[in-house]
Amino acid sequence: MGAKKYITLSLVLLLLSIGCSRSSFKDKWIREEAPEHFKARFETTKGNFEIESYRKWSPLAVDRLYQLINHDYFINTPVYRVVPGYVAQFGNLDSLSNSYWQRSIIPDEAVIESNKQATMAFARAGKETRGTQLFINLEDNHPRLDTLNYSGVTGFPVIAKVYKGMEVVSLLFSYGNDPMMKLDSIANVNEFFKGKYPEMDYIKSAYLLKD
Repeated sequence: MGAKKYITLSLVLLLLSIGCSRSSFKDKWIREEAPEHFKARFETTKGNFEIESYRKWSPLAVDRLYQLINHDYFINTPVYRVVPGYVAQFGNLDSLSNSYWQRSIIPDEAVIESNKQATMAFARAGKETRGTQLFINLEDNHPRLDTLNYSGVTGFPVIAKVYKGMEVVSLLFSYGNDPMMKLDSIANVNEFFKGKYPEMDYIKSAYLLKD
């Protein structure tokens, strides 16, 4: 199976009842604009990796990445899809929390930076569905992911690049595509993952770094 089926932002996530939303969510967060360049650290169960992001690569999506990191979205986030030689995909599976972030749609943007090894992009399921789920390219996936037409939208715009700790990303445990295939059939995904996939890795936290 290829990217066309699997690199998706499943809309069903918004319907799953799998936990409590962050009651402190504020609508003003989704109006924050990212700086032209910023760095962030992701702490995982395998170690840390660091990214840098340039707003010019995909301004509206980079804004969303900045907002998610700046407001502690990535707390105990499962890396639920790791396909060696392809991608590592992760995202918070709290449907209520996601619904707050999805109040503001990210309009589609052109691919500026190519999907080379260590770059990061939002997953999506079609037009204007980028929002909370991300993937890191484990190998060079261009020009395929730069030009793939999926449900009327072309390519996956890069929003950041891992500049430190890519060796950690490469160690994230792989269950292949299987966990992702369970997302639309399990009510309590977080608990299911812990029991069914005990070696799955997690993003423990993510936060901005000072230049």
